[in-house]
Amino acid sequence: MDDFAANEPADPMEEEPAPELSLSQVLDDVDRFLETLSETKYNFNPPEVPNSVESFLTIVEKNLAKCDSKNQEKDLSFYECLIRISRLTSLFSGFKTHPLIATPLNRSSSALHHSMSLLDSEFRTILESGIHNQNQNNSSDPKTPKASKQPPFGTHQHENSDRGGVQEEEFPAYSLVSISKMNRIATAMISLGYEKECCMAYNMIRNDVFNHELDKLGLTHTSIEDVQRMQWENLEGEITAWIDILSRCYSVLFSREMKLCNSIFSEYPSVSKRLFSDVAFAVTTRFLNFAEAVALTKQSAEKLFKFLDMYETLTEMIPVIDTTNHPRDLKGDICAAKSLLGEAAVSIFSDLEYSIRRDHTRTPVPSGAVHPLTRYTMNYLKYACEYKDTLEQVFLDHQKMEEGNAGAGKCNQPDGEITEDANEDGKPKTSPFSMQLNIIIDLLDENLEMKSKFYRDPALRYVFLMNNGRYILQKIKGSTETNHTIGANWCKKRTTDLRQYHKGYTRESWSILLQCLSHAGLLVHGKVVKHVLKERFKMFNSMLDEIHKTQSTWIVTDKQLQSELRVSISAVVIPAYRSFLGRFQQCLSGGRQTEKYVKYQPEDIEKLIDELFDGIPIINREEIIISINTKWKKRKRINRLAFFY
Repeated sequence: MDDFAANEPADPMEEEPAPELSLSQVLDDVDRFLETLSETKYNFNPPEVPNSVESFLTIVEKNLAKCDSKNQEKDLSFYECLIRISRLTSLFSGFKTHPLIATPLNRSSSALHHSMSLLDSEFRTILESGIHNQNQNNSSDPKTPKASKQPPFGTHQHENSDRGGVQEEEFPAYSLVSISKMNRIATAMISLGYEKECCMAYNMIRNDVFNHELDKLGLTHTSIEDVQRMQWENLEGEITAWIDILSRCYSVLFSREMKLCNSIFSEYPSVSKRLFSDVAFAVTTRFLNFAEAVALTKQSAEKLFKFLDMYETLTEMIPVIDTTNHPRDLKGDICAAKSLLGEAAVSIFSDLEYSIRRDHTRTPVPSGAVHPLTRYTMNYLKYACEYKDTLEQVFLDHQKMEEGNAGAGKCNQPDGEITEDANEDGKPKTSPFSMQLNIIIDLLDENLEMKSKFYRDPALRYVFLMNNGRYILQKIKGSTETNHTIGANWCKKRTTDLRQYHKGYTRESWSILLQCLSHAGLLVHGKVVKHVLKERFKMFNSMLDEIHKTQSTWIVTDKQLQSELRVSISAVVIPAYRSFLGRFQQCLSGGRQTEKYVKYQPEDIEKLIDELFDGIPIINREEIIISINTKWKKRKRINRLAFFY
């Protein structure tokens, strides 16, 4: 800077002193003295310190004082002087016991420390300006769009919309001029032996600036105790923010921090690498502490998917660490946090098995409908299988840990590299997750089989099993991930089971009714026994009424299954009834005899069958019966008139 070029001019009224040397002349003399001094052995007497060196130290001391009072910037001449002061201090130190050197040594040493103090202060000031610049950029344009975060499953969007973001170009918020100044300061401090002070300032302030940025993005400071006490609804929102902000750190912020660090410490790549690693480690540790605290919270089923989201986010960090200047210890810490989340996820998922085992409710679901346990379990499994690859990895890690093959802190291969051993027949072995999934579904089947026995009506028992079995099958077929995990063989077996339930229902509901239409016992010596025939019609009408009255209140929720049942019933009952009616109706006496015993025509029965399994309320059911009875009475009146004619 100009102040380092020469001293201020003297007052013309005073006695004019001897002309002063310019800074360039002084520096030339200092350089010659430094060369002479460096060639002098320490066990010899040092050369006499010339006046030019004393003048140089005086110039430096005066202008350092001005820098203190005016906070002036340092130009290139300042750094040129620093180099000479540092060399003087270093060479003087070799003769520090010599009386001629003691005073110049003290002056140069003091000037050097003073200069470093000024540089350190300016370095800190520029670094700290990053916070001010980011705040100023955030508030300068209210129309600036904020970085929005979209949480998975659409939860807590109202919370995240209030969490501020920053524009892509705002971080780290230093101008090129500021970065150039910091580069000169850092280069000077490190080259002159003040690396520790420079790095300490950078680490401390950049950590603060980075944490300030995370606070703005919405990452809250929470202790383990805070996380443990937090309601799940609130914690879920914090996890969503954690995922979004951590992803932003590793995709955007860390790369910019590395670029900044490389620019400031361009002359010292190893220092740059170490400093970036320190900042990245400190910032990531804040995220990992939260992840570990979350993994230690009380486990519950609804937490599984957020735990897996966090697990996946940490997994995505590892390749970034492998390809950048992150410390190796950081990878181990990430794997440790992943392991905690993975074990928690395994425990939560496995708890579904225990909850099914513990479900001993004895109250049957009305109308044979799908049981709430079935709906809950299958919907849960469907969402879980959307994380199939992650759960495969989690259960594989868990299996290795149980077998003792995984060392502490050892990071397993990424999800995409999971390989399965083959059986002797060449087919892939069932994965641990697939095995757990099959265990849960088998347990659900056993539980439903047990619950079906609480129905007194065997036919309703089969309807219940069909409803739940069909629901399970459709849920599995409707999810590509679940279907692939369970396998085609299971689906084939389940389809066979459903056919057996269908046959069981038909046997229990309609076999006795169909016996009424049997020809056996109606003919004696080739003649129809009329009283037996009349009794058969009465029994058929009574049983059909009872079946309709009962089974129209039953529910078959799957429309396809409902249609299949109705079609199969019609295919068995209506042809048999039409044949029986055509063969024996004429054997009844005309008029009232026919009206009394032939209550239904085939189309009436078809209509009744089409009203089964709708869960029709009693009032509506009575209206249907009244409608059919009215038609029957009308038909009787018509038949009566025909009889008279």
